Amino acid sequence: MTNLTSTFIRLKLSLLRNGLRQSTGRRAAFVASAVVALLVAALQLLGLIALRGHAHADAVAVLGTAVLAAGWAVMPLFFPTGDETLDPTRLVMLPLRPRPLVRALLAASLVGIGPVFTVLLLTGCALSVAHGAAAYAVTVVAVLLGLLVCVALARAVAAANVRLLTSRKGRDLAVLSGLVIAVGAQLVNFGAQRLGSAGLGQLGPAADVVRWLPPASAVGAVWSVSEGAYGVAAGQLLLSLAVLALLIAVWARSLTRLMTAPDGSTLQAADAGTRDRSSAGLGRLLPGGRTGTVMERALRYIWRDPKTKAAWVTSLAIGLIVPVFNAVQGTGSVYFACFAAGMLGIQMYNQFGQDTSAFWMVALTISSPRDAYAELRGRALALLLITLPYAALVTVVTTALLGGWARLPEVLGLSFALLGAMLATGAWTSARFPYSIPQEGHRNVAAGQAGLAWISIFGGMVAAALLCAPVIALAVALNVSAGGDAWTWLLLPVGAVYGTAVTLAGLRLAAPRTAARLPEILTAVSKG
Repeated sequence: MTNLTSTFIRLKLSLLRNGLRQSTGRRAAFVASAVVALLVAALQLLGLIALRGHAHADAVAVLGTAVLAAGWAVMPLFFPTGDETLDPTRLVMLPLRPRPLVRALLAASLVGIGPVFTVLLLTGCALSVAHGAAAYAVTVVAVLLGLLVCVALARAVAAANVRLLTSRKGRDLAVLSGLVIAVGAQLVNFGAQRLGSAGLGQLGPAADVVRWLPPASAVGAVWSVSEGAYGVAAGQLLLSLAVLALLIAVWARSLTRLMTAPDGSTLQAADAGTRDRSSAGLGRLLPGGRTGTVMERALRYIWRDPKTKAAWVTSLAIGLIVPVFNAVQGTGSVYFACFAAGMLGIQMYNQFGQDTSAFWMVALTISSPRDAYAELRGRALALLLITLPYAALVTVVTTALLGGWARLPEVLGLSFALLGAMLATGAWTSARFPYSIPQEGHRNVAAGQAGLAWISIFGGMVAAALLCAPVIALAVALNVSAGGDAWTWLLLPVGAVYGTAVTLAGLRLAAPRTAARLPEILTAVSKG
């Protein structure tokens, strides 16, 4: 047993050492990230210790521990390649029993920057509520239990989802991790603003519940001992210990299933003739001819291509977060709802770059401006299929939160006009300034094409704003004129008609340029 554990620890150290030997850049990145992580953890440790004696130190401690555990739980889902030992299927050919393997992997998991970071934060949380010799003694147990629960939780999640993490959908999750971080940052910012205005007392009710959820219950035990509630502290420690045992049991069971059950690669493929087309229902709902084919292809890219999906989900999330969060905080305006149409309208830019090298198959079907127009129209309609109802939904939600129902037709009209302008300019810039989107890594622009991306997106957005000027001018005129408020509802039909007209005009102007520049477009989008 000891030999197996020591072997896995040496294996983990070898993986880290060999990874750093690959390049100087990788060593520099590792050292820089380690220094930053440890510096942040040290500052957090000092900050938590400074809370000693504060009336709400216990709430901060237990909630901080819960957030730390949540981070360990989601880390394997969004960063599956961050640790090579997260994939136990690499060990299926070795004669290893699950329980000894669990112990060895658990010990190896304690090696790395993450566990050190976790120990420092857990120590700070526990010390911030520790008062007396007994509490300091329980702190040692609480930190050890908290660390083991965090690591076992991460391993159990990884083992239960290892098939997903090694599949295309798992890579989709990795690409979408940036979205989760962005949305999480907005939530943290919102929470910090609320705490800044209302004080730490707002954390009390949540902390009363979380202090009984492991591993926060281990830190809660330190607080209970400090208060003299030894029976409660014993219950909280036993609860953390029970959850640790449960996680290890779930982990062992998942390892047994992974090492004994066949996966999809070893099973006989189903008869292709018995499979129903997943898109049959969607295909029946779309128009016939080339328009429906282009729409279905575009929707498939949105659902299946990781980069395209990440861009869409990010736009959907940010388009909702900005107006809604500002409305909830009381600092928003109903006009912020137009942000949703703007974020989704960006998806029309660089349409051909989203196809990457596969665009050559599309190029073979375009022999005239008429073909190019049909191609662009199908892509625009696919985008509108999602954007129109979403923009309307965000507008309704924003006006409901602010109580500005009288402004609803006006804002909808402005959103539709903005969306039409962005579709028009996006179609034109897609033909004039195409650029490649690399399929690997997190870069969204191929090397040497950053200038094209800036011109395409920001130049197109400026042009779209200028195209919206007539509708914006009408809105301003109606709002400043005496009795004009009674006529602002006209902006809804005006904006819808104007947006439609601008879209059609933009597609007509972009079609001849697209047909004429097919070789240049194909070269530009294939560079990545």
